[in-house]
Amino acid sequence: MTVEIAIEEDSPADRRRRKVREAIIDAAEKIFKTDGEEGISMRRLAEAIDYSPAAIYKYFSSKDDLYTSIREMFFERLLARIHTAMDQGGEIHLLCENCLRAYIEIGIEEPNHYMMAFSTASREMPPYIHDEKEQSFEAENELVEMIRAGMSDGVFHEMDPFVASKSVWASLHGMTMLLVSLDDFPQGMPGSEHVTREMTLDFHVKAIMRGLMQ
Repeated sequence: MTVEIAIEEDSPADRRRRKVREAIIDAAEKIFKTDGEEGISMRRLAEAIDYSPAAIYKYFSSKDDLYTSIREMFFERLLARIHTAMDQGGEIHLLCENCLRAYIEIGIEEPNHYMMAFSTASREMPPYIHDEKEQSFEAENELVEMIRAGMSDGVFHEMDPFVASKSVWASLHGMTMLLVSLDDFPQGMPGSEHVTREMTLDFHVKAIMRGLMQ
């Protein structure tokens, strides 16, 4: 039995809307790089892409909305990397290690995007329960399921996978933020001149894995 799936193509209007949203985010990242989050305003973003401030609000209702979208884009890239690793198969602990490494690597690849995604501007947003459709929710769910699979296989010790996923993410985020925001990390301290990013990343990921494994 063959099941045909209809794939709807984007309309010209959808493509234009996506192109403008991407232009706004690109402009925001450039401003963030030179002037930090304080330099970002809806008016300045409008000037950067030659739009009126009112038009910008058609794409992002506020700065918080902009930062949320940037964060979702990061997790979308992370999920794509996770799914690629999953397609390659292998033992669950190796798959998990590759996915943890991917998180830090994606942050390093686009440092300004990562810093904006988790900017202090997001602190102004009221707490809320994340929607299951959000990329960030799906990314955490993938991690929870990997931890569950590791426990089921007897590779990981018994734990609450939701507590573990929060701890793992906090550890990954801390390392990623240090790598993207401090130019002299990890070589800045005397005696650490030989320490490379790759050495630090590798040690950090393996330390997290040791905390999960039997």
